[in-house]
Amino acid sequence: MIARDVELVIVEDGNAVAAATAKRLARAVQEGGNVVLTGGRTPKQAYQQAAKDAADWSKVELWWGDERCVPPEEENSNYGMAKKALLDNLEVAPRAVHRIKGELGKEQAAADYERELDDTQLDLLLLGIGPDGHIASLFPNAPTLRERRRVLPAEAGLEPFVDRVTLSLPTLRSAADIVFIVAGEEKADAVRRAFMEKPGPETPASLVRAESGKTTAILDRAAAAKIEG
Repeated sequence: MIARDVELVIVEDGNAVAAATAKRLARAVQEGGNVVLTGGRTPKQAYQQAAKDAADWSKVELWWGDERCVPPEEENSNYGMAKKALLDNLEVAPRAVHRIKGELGKEQAAADYERELDDTQLDLLLLGIGPDGHIASLFPNAPTLRERRRVLPAEAGLEPFVDRVTLSLPTLRSAADIVFIVAGEEKADAVRRAFMEKPGPETPASLVRAESGKTTAILDRAAAAKIEG
């Protein structure tokens, strides 16, 4: 199904979303390039499966779309989750792992990450969608949606209420291949607004489309309940 410049891939459940995402990651591992990871329960499943499907990640460099300003070993760290689910289970590590150092505080971490990212071309970008329609740490109607810098300090729009660091809208849109990963009925309204309605800042996910590449959304039936048919 095509909906407003997005290919919608609808699968049975969250496990199937994770499996499809793992397959896309395995392909990226073979192709090489810069891969941007996201946080969340379904991505965690995908990373666990991807580690089994592709043991050698030496052709890719890993980045993150956003991070909470916590130490990497804390449970709320997106990097920490990916390390346990993916990195610790690989036979051959990625060419490079670019962690957002959230423990430095949002301003310093954002500035450091922007210097590290520089003009890197992002090849594959994974994104979740929050029940409120947010993506990365870009929340509805937040001033960060108008920023042009590549990496931004941000405030939380939902729990856990800790400072964040996030890629900006222009940076997200610059990725060659954008893949939304969404599962669960609590996301159904946000999915409808993101992919079926007029884009606007009240639904940040509606504002992210690959400028010169492909945008895909892998949805389970629960998340797609308000758009099917």
